[in-house]
Amino acid sequence: MSKVSYYSPEGMKKLKAELEHLESVERPRVSNDIAEARDKGDLSENAEYHAAKEEQSLLELKIAKLKEVVSNARILDDSMLDTSKVLIHSVVKLKNTANNMQFTYTLVADSETNIKEGKLAVNSPIGKGLLGKKVGEIAEIQVPSGVLKFEILEISRA
Repeated sequence: MSKVSYYSPEGMKKLKAELEHLESVERPRVSNDIAEARDKGDLSENAEYHAAKEEQSLLELKIAKLKEVVSNARILDDSMLDTSKVLIHSVVKLKNTANNMQFTYTLVADSETNIKEGKLAVNSPIGKGLLGKKVGEIAEIQVPSGVLKFEILEISRA
């Protein structure tokens, strides 16, 4: 069964651009590498040929997986988001109760994750722990180093 993922318009554009690049640039390059290696003689002892065929297999697998992601992707209309609780594409302002440090994250699909830009995967331990929480609630989140406690200070739209 396929899994629907929700993306911002920007995230969907990136997914489609990556798929287009793989199909229109990488696939022809790999095919050309195979043809060049084939022209070098005996295929049974041709390491370049076998490496190029292996690269082709991996590329085709990546393309197939990306096509599946794109086909199951939906663009989420941020204006329709409920800001009373944390959902995907919510912008959440948090306070770590242990050290009072504040953070602001936008919960996004896994492929849109970019911690430097404050984009946190909804399927990450912290993302999962924040889902459904409301302003003022404390999210206790199990991470490899122990339990983190975050107070939800604010929820808004992206």
